[in-house]
Amino acid sequence: MTRHAVRRDPRAHWVLLTLTLAVVATALLFSGYGRHEIAPTAAPATRCQGAPDPGFDSGTVLRQSPKTGGIAPGRMASGNVALTYDGGPDPAWTPRLLDVLKEHDAKATFFLTGTEAAAHSDLVRRIRDEGHEIGSHTYTDVDLGAVSVPRARLELALTQNILAGTAGIGTPLLRLPHTSGPASFCGETARAARQAMIDGYVLVTADDPAAVAADGTGIRQFTGSTAAVAETERLLTSDLTSDLTSDLTADRAADRAADRAADPASGRASDRAAGRTGKVTYTTVGAGLGLGPTGYAVSAAAEWKGAAVVRAQQASRAFADAMTWFLLAAGVITAARLVLLFTVVRVHVKRVRARRSRRRGAPRRPPLTDPVSVIVPAYNEEAGIEATIRSLLASTHQAVQIIVVDDGSTDRTFEIADAIEDRRVMVVRQPNSGKAAALNTGLAWAHFDIVVMIDGDTVFEPDAVFNLIQPLVGPRVGAVSGNTKVGNRQGILGRWQHLEYVIGFNLDRRMFDVLECMPTVPGAIGAFRREAVVGVGGVSEDTLAEDTDLTMAIGRAGWRVVYEESAVAWTEAPSTVRQLWKQRYRWCYGTLQAMWKHRGALLERGAGGKLGRRGLTYLLLFQTVLPLLAPLVDVFALYGLLFQGADRAAAVWLAFTAVQVFSALYALRLDRERFEPLWTLPLQIFVYRQLMYLVVVQSVVTALLGNRLRWQRMQRTGSATDTLEDRRAVNA
Repeated sequence: MTRHAVRRDPRAHWVLLTLTLAVVATALLFSGYGRHEIAPTAAPATRCQGAPDPGFDSGTVLRQSPKTGGIAPGRMASGNVALTYDGGPDPAWTPRLLDVLKEHDAKATFFLTGTEAAAHSDLVRRIRDEGHEIGSHTYTDVDLGAVSVPRARLELALTQNILAGTAGIGTPLLRLPHTSGPASFCGETARAARQAMIDGYVLVTADDPAAVAADGTGIRQFTGSTAAVAETERLLTSDLTSDLTSDLTADRAADRAADRAADPASGRASDRAAGRTGKVTYTTVGAGLGLGPTGYAVSAAAEWKGAAVVRAQQASRAFADAMTWFLLAAGVITAARLVLLFTVVRVHVKRVRARRSRRRGAPRRPPLTDPVSVIVPAYNEEAGIEATIRSLLASTHQAVQIIVVDDGSTDRTFEIADAIEDRRVMVVRQPNSGKAAALNTGLAWAHFDIVVMIDGDTVFEPDAVFNLIQPLVGPRVGAVSGNTKVGNRQGILGRWQHLEYVIGFNLDRRMFDVLECMPTVPGAIGAFRREAVVGVGGVSEDTLAEDTDLTMAIGRAGWRVVYEESAVAWTEAPSTVRQLWKQRYRWCYGTLQAMWKHRGALLERGAGGKLGRRGLTYLLLFQTVLPLLAPLVDVFALYGLLFQGADRAAAVWLAFTAVQVFSALYALRLDRERFEPLWTLPLQIFVYRQLMYLVVVQSVVTALLGNRLRWQRMQRTGSATDTLEDRRAVNA
């Protein structure tokens, strides 16, 4: 029922959403892989049960012989001590260590972890620029003996990519994590080491520190840490250098000690001179072996590929961190919303109770009994139009004019309505022009100053009209929202919508009432002062949510819009997922249109400012932004469930469900509803809520693409009257 141009609904956004979720999942997996949240492995100490592989006892530096295919050992040249550091780079200790090495003109070999190298690329470049050597310590510091060959190769390849992207180099040097000397190589660890050598790596182990101190030759291994920095500084500034240097006499050592005591600066210079001229030189693994620089320049293509890997890791980590903070912020905002909601709702409850007590005692004003014009726009409503009209005729407020506007129905809607013989019923027929046009037609035929607008499937309680118009006693009240309830709530989909109406819509309306920022008087049941509707130009056809558009316009015009919970009407909710999707898609899209149309209210004063800064902000945050990001949150939550601990994820879900159950109990109690549908609430969180989130995604993308939707009419069955008849039977 609309004049909007018909276009084919966009489908490309589903591909976009799928790709977005895939990218998000990939980013989380990449980030989690680098942080050991995915497939963590234990240290090999518990698995090294047998005797060490004797092939690794031949030297501290091992490679595959190109001639024999066996292990070709290598040892440091006499008087050379290679300082090696595993892990990092780390902003806490790596810069301090580099400063110490630079101060003493010492060189070292850094076996870097790929994840940390990508996170601190500036430190990788500083290590390279200051003449130190770089080796691989795998991508995630994982025990290669505990993983498959493909994953081991992936670990090494990613590290090479990171080094290429950060420093433009590659390295043949490798130190297997969780290994030190030859005793570490047994079982699967030895297997992984041999495979690495087959792939072209030079395996670097370490000598016993005591042996290095005694011989003045070998490889010292440090685990990167602040303790390693202190130990390195002690080593380079102590008399250990003179102890290791065989050609220094005791007198020269004593002279250096005296120099250091008299002048620390000159003492350090003396130490450096000793390191240069004596037999002990603190150097790199490659230099100590006589290999020269082991790092090699990579091609431009490899450097670009590496840079892409670095940026991918940085982006994935940033996204994972941002999602963590977003979840925290969303949790805080949601908690604040609940506190605000329940606090304001309590104020509304107290107001209602006070008003009822005045009615039972000495009312300040007499009840409003003015005649009312009820407008019923109808398009193909043959299933429920008779029940709607007869519920209005049975109203306790007898002074009603019922205007049924048949908007070009192709079924028997007009005949059924016209067959009801009551002078209060008027049936007007017009070509199909849309719901807004039908309401304006009804408004033109209305005789009275109070107008009630309803849907063609709405069934009123007998006292609904009377209760609905009572707030209009207030001279500044321009519109009143009634209490819409789901009539066909027998199936699980009906129960979910029933809970949504009670928990979401009606609790929010109570809050909007107190805060004076009601954004929507529902099309199913709403009362208006004719003066207010005419003053804003009637019912606009600019949006698909004509009820929201009209309500916002009335609010911006300075009228108050309130909620009357005792005015109850029953509506037929969609009975299939397809119908539900169409209805909510139209609602959401139309609400977005209305919000955009009335965005100027954000800068207004008075009633318009309240609507803009309170109502529109609330809709934007809780009905647009958070639902729009919900699919990303769901992917993050699934990741947390699978890789960050099911216990924590279960605790969060139980807490969230508990809050929802508490809210539902409170809302159902306020609406005097039974608690029986609560058993469907946990499943609603998993299924129904996700469906509503996807509706928001589609609506926002449609709006951004500039597409216009046609009127999505729901197929009626007349089942909205079932619950009302059952309720009347029970009361009788």
